Amino acid sequence: MTKNLVVGIDLGGTKIYTALANLKGEIVTEVKVPTEAALGVTVVRRNIVRTVEHLTAQAGLKGQVRAVGIGVPGPLDVKEGVIYQAPNLGWRKVPLRQLLEESLKLPVYLENDANLAAIGEHLKGAGVGVRNLIYAAVGTGIGGGLILNGQLYHGAGFGAGELGHITIEPEGRTCNCGNKGCLETLASGSAMVQKALDLVKNGRGQTLLDAAKGEPQKINTYLIAQLAAAGNKEALSILKAAGTALGIGLANVINLLNPSLVILGGGALKVGLPYWEAMEKEVSRRAMQAAWQQVCIVPAGLGDRSGLYGAIALACQMGSEKWEVGG
Repeated sequence: MTKNLVVGIDLGGTKIYTALANLKGEIVTEVKVPTEAALGVTVVRRNIVRTVEHLTAQAGLKGQVRAVGIGVPGPLDVKEGVIYQAPNLGWRKVPLRQLLEESLKLPVYLENDANLAAIGEHLKGAGVGVRNLIYAAVGTGIGGGLILNGQLYHGAGFGAGELGHITIEPEGRTCNCGNKGCLETLASGSAMVQKALDLVKNGRGQTLLDAAKGEPQKINTYLIAQLAAAGNKEALSILKAAGTALGIGLANVINLLNPSLVILGGGALKVGLPYWEAMEKEVSRRAMQAAWQQVCIVPAGLGDRSGLYGAIALACQMGSEKWEVGG
């Protein structure tokens, strides 16, 4: 039987996004399921395996898959398939490739999720034809992928692009990575929610609490965005502060790498214009003029499918260590 299909998986802190695709990168069928990261590695592994098996069985294409590509949050050893640290999953030194290959009986290739999103955007999204770009994934946490001179840049130990762990506030809140004042603690979706909870705790977020019907655990970025759109001062201050922090982080990277394009993806960007406008204002203030004049900042062209298409490309290339993405 000819194996002319691949599986691409975008593994996130809250959901597993899986697609079955042909070797041209065209999606045949796809599904999203909860990650259930709090229940541990075994449960997440089970959810991944069941999802792959369900997709292939549903499409009547079992036995035609040649490889699986999966994007995972955090730094990892690409060659060995071991995740060093995934703060949003609570994982350290997890041999995910081995675990999945034992269950799926298929070759499995791992890559950082933001790296794959950068690849996806370069191949099919906002970055087609651009040789030097930064992809920033702003969601529950913040990740990044770098394409420099037409190639994905891994760094010496496959750890390049961790934008969320640039230090912005040296004595700030402790990050899941163990550092203090990381960009992720100030500009991510979880950071916005934490800021809202801090306001409630200090007695200055009554409107936020009322909107959550008196239950702080129901405060999320969607609620914050709704209130901000209605003109609520506390919600607007949260979005503007987070956007400003993101702008500081991006300006640092723009000054360092001088890209022609910055692509922003991730669910946190759905909170509205105040966040984006504060980011752009801060980048324009802090980036060197020569760098600022050359760069465009745009939303991801593929929406939440950026990483999925990158994972599909990874499986199609069968884990090729050298990404030559053209352009």
